[in-house]
Amino acid sequence: MLNVAQLTPTWSKTSSIGEERNALPFPDPWLLIAVLLLLALGLLMVTSASMPMADRQTGQPFYFLIRQGAFVLIGLIAGGLAFQIPTVRWREISPLLLLAALGMLILVLIPGIGREVNGSLRWIGVGPINIQVSELAKLFALIYVAGYLQRRGEQLRTTDFQTSALALFRPMAILGVLAVLLLLEPDFGSVVVLMAAAMGMVFLAGVNLWQFGALLIGTSAIMAMLIASSPYRRARALNFLNPWDDPFGKGFQLVQSLIAIGRGEWIGVGLGESVQKLFYLPEAHTDFLFAVLAEELGLVGILTVMALFMILVWRAFAIGQRAEQLGMKFSAWLAYGVGLWFGIQSLFNMGVNMGVLPTKGLTLPFMSYGGSSVVVMCIAMALLLRIDVESRAGGQEG
Repeated sequence: MLNVAQLTPTWSKTSSIGEERNALPFPDPWLLIAVLLLLALGLLMVTSASMPMADRQTGQPFYFLIRQGAFVLIGLIAGGLAFQIPTVRWREISPLLLLAALGMLILVLIPGIGREVNGSLRWIGVGPINIQVSELAKLFALIYVAGYLQRRGEQLRTTDFQTSALALFRPMAILGVLAVLLLLEPDFGSVVVLMAAAMGMVFLAGVNLWQFGALLIGTSAIMAMLIASSPYRRARALNFLNPWDDPFGKGFQLVQSLIAIGRGEWIGVGLGESVQKLFYLPEAHTDFLFAVLAEELGLVGILTVMALFMILVWRAFAIGQRAEQLGMKFSAWLAYGVGLWFGIQSLFNMGVNMGVLPTKGLTLPFMSYGGSSVVVMCIAMALLLRIDVESRAGGQEG
């Protein structure tokens, strides 16, 4: 006879859905406060950075604020729905999510389906909304890697070289296919973030160091070859070293960003008082939002944003460590992956704005204008919060 109690997760012995929800502890307040502050500050800075352009293009100064506010609301709703799903369900459907990621990345390359913006085929149009499939693909790929590490972790850590090498090769080969599809858009920045986060997860899972070192060297060599083989990428990679060589051409965007950051000094020129956003700095409300924030809020604003992202990464790793200690391997690897994703992408965006990294089309998580980024980041945060409450309830994965 099937015992109904066996179907109940070990972290909750209640039988009704409502009682089960009540059994879950309140989500990590550090995470909640940090992400809500980032969303609120993002809305504030999107408004400030976009008003001149919005007024000129649409006659409505708050055009981008209204849209971004709607995206944040959709993201919070989507995150709330994702939070209701136990992590074991995400593990079970992880192969299907990988197939969905592959399918979307193929669809976006088909003429008539994918929408081209600024020379890149990264969006699928759904009515008036453009969905950037690379954002969903990154999330789905990390969920798949977490599931793979949970299933094949022992093989990955075994002393048998052939077994461990094969266990390491399989997910990297699949991610390689995703990377090729992303490069065809092209979206080199997403490739870097995805591969870095996935390799970080593999490293934390306990892979053989010699094999990981070989993987790291091989991946770095491939990245270098991709940069060298493309005049566009090569120019971007070299231009950031001295953008003043061509301040009105290839170095224009970075030069304007550096001017904005320099004008901010300690406490900034004041909210709404940025000069660089007045048609000097391209993409002021998207990829270079951080530069406008630095100009208007100064070093104080920069350190505040950095501190908030540090809290996100810190709590993600703390949640992952607790889940790992409880034997919740999938939850642990996914928490690490989400934390690495937040940390790497925010680091790259801020580094690009400050001229310490080559220019890449990466948004600042939770802050930059863009519906796909905000919604997907909110879902990823919801998964992290779900892992947190399940682990603190003493959960065990099925």
